[in-house]
Amino acid sequence: MNKLLESFLRSDHAGEVGAVYIYKGILTIAKDPELVEFSTRHLATEKEHLRKIEEVLSADKRSKLVGLWKIAGFLLGFLPALVSSKIVFATIEAVEAFVEEHYEDQLKYLRAQPNPDTSLIDLLQSCQDDEIEHKLESGHKKQLTPGFFLKIWIKIVGGGSAFAVKVAKVI
Repeated sequence: MNKLLESFLRSDHAGEVGAVYIYKGILTIAKDPELVEFSTRHLATEKEHLRKIEEVLSADKRSKLVGLWKIAGFLLGFLPALVSSKIVFATIEAVEAFVEEHYEDQLKYLRAQPNPDTSLIDLLQSCQDDEIEHKLESGHKKQLTPGFFLKIWIKIVGGGSAFAVKVAKVI
């Protein structure tokens, strides 16, 4: 495994850890049955993604900041859940839009290799497909037009996700 691919997978692992904890954060406080059902279902999917990434990335190659990704993910779920289900859905939509592009960059890289690793491509494609589904579902459920503060929050979420990926690729 080359260093670039290793860094991609390290960031994927960190992201899936964060995703699991987003849903754990939501479920800590959520009362809305629709949000609880959504979060429970998506938590199961993210746990499966994490399990699959852990099968291909050995423990010694993973981010050294897993504790930070757990805290960040938890807060990214918990804080919007304090406000409303609609804000949670908008947050998930923003995170998943970023993740969709993140996986797409990796898939383009892998497919361009002389001997592409088809099993890894299939894994990442499957994860990306699920994340797109999460994005579309949360976008449908949010049922609101972002106002000024929500637009700022969404920018913070996207920027924070991009920063986390950069850090996870290295540490």
